Amino acid sequence: MSRFLLRRVLIAPLVLLALVSATFFLIRLAPGSPFSGEREFPPETERALMARYRLDRPVGVQYLHFLGGLARGDLGPSLKHRGRSVNEIIAAHLPVSACLGTLALVAALGGGVAAGMAAALRARRWLDYAVMSAAVLGISLPVFVIGPLLQMGLARTWKLFPVSGLGTWRHLVLPAVALALPFTARIARLTRAGFIEVLNEPFIRTAQAKGLRAHTILLRHALRGGILPVVSYLGPAVASITTGSLVVERVFAIPGLGREFIESALNRDYTLVMGTVIVYGAMIVLCNLATDLLYGVLDPRVRASRGGP
Repeated sequence: MSRFLLRRVLIAPLVLLALVSATFFLIRLAPGSPFSGEREFPPETERALMARYRLDRPVGVQYLHFLGGLARGDLGPSLKHRGRSVNEIIAAHLPVSACLGTLALVAALGGGVAAGMAAALRARRWLDYAVMSAAVLGISLPVFVIGPLLQMGLARTWKLFPVSGLGTWRHLVLPAVALALPFTARIARLTRAGFIEVLNEPFIRTAQAKGLRAHTILLRHALRGGILPVVSYLGPAVASITTGSLVVERVFAIPGLGREFIESALNRDYTLVMGTVIVYGAMIVLCNLATDLLYGVLDPRVRASRGGP
């Protein structure tokens, strides 16, 4: 197990470097430049700006210069936010996105596991059918549909929460719910399947024959095996929540890093695009590493198959 994790730790920086390199070269294949937009600059002014930000140099030289700055932790100045560095923009907007994503993930895990366990314990009964029907509906609706529906129902009609923006904790409720609902549905289905399989195992029947209470069997014996499918889904879930937050922040006008990424891509702000890609890529890689570690801790068979204690 330790050798497997060591390999993953060594591969993670290479994966991140490949992602960053691909993004660096792909955004430079797009037509135009960061300064060729709605505001027309005289040719000599545009050339001066290109020279100032070293965009007039060969792409290979720009790439090496970028890697040098990355090694120092300097992501460079933003091409559109005058007087602000990419590091400053990320530091200002990342906490908002991290808070939103964490709330959505916690809500999805709590609601999905609870609903899945309830459905598994009442398998093929009305509660099971109701939970699974709601799960299918939740999976079918994309975030950009759920968001406006919540805005119209809970914000505009009933006025329970603000429509958009960020000021108090109430502004995060609807975005977090919109982001969490599809993943709550998926986690509920995975939890139900995992618990139904575990509850039919011989060691569960042995525990029942010994007269153990139902909640003891559920929490001490079935829980660890039942949530394994959910643990394996955590890595893709974090990646999906990360990409979903881009849409949610746009719909609810939340000043998070996702909205900055979309605007920087539309404005061809090369340095800010690279900075946000690095942050999101690192988050996904680290979460996948944590998922592998947690899966090995929960399932002894995985530790044995990977040659670890």
